Amino acid sequence: MSTSFAAVVEEVQKLSVEEKEELRHLLDKYLIETRREEIYQHYIESKSAEKEGKLFTPKDNNDLRKWLEG
Repeated sequence: MSTSFAAVVEEVQKLSVEEKEELRHLLDKYLIETRREEIYQHYIESKSAEKEGKLFTPKDNNDLRKWLEG
């Protein structure tokens, strides 16, 4: 991206209230899409780890506590 963040912020400040609201809506939508993709990628990685037998599944709270403590 050749435009600096500061320049983008300056341009946003010049927008009308309606344009700023639309921009906020679009940013929220993009952030949600990005987060969904991250969650999906973690799901794929977990399924792969499960198939390879690398996924840790604690039997109880004590088992989990031991794993967390190293």
